[in-house]
Amino acid sequence: MLINKGISSGDVVSIKLVNGDELIARLDEDNLMDVKVNRPLALTMAQGGLGMMPWMLLGNDDNVTLKKEHILAMVISKKDAADQYTQGTTGIALR
Repeated sequence: MLINKGISSGDVVSIKLVNGDELIARLDEDNLMDVKVNRPLALTMAQGGLGMMPWMLLGNDDNVTLKKEHILAMVISKKDAADQYTQGTTGIALR
């Protein structure tokens, strides 16, 4: 039997915004009004395929608060995407 533990603080999540943007980030907090994430990256098409780039290019802080009304869906990221995100944001390579 599988048990769905849900999404927890510290998980790498994929977020689809109502404007069509798709983000990958580490979840810091999820409350009734908003979602707080760390180091959000936007998915983009690159020459070699799918790539990740900073979502807030000129932001001065790695922490971002998203209003729930702007979020269409949020799920735990696939392992390979989460590993690539972790390596890109921390320099730690996961196997």
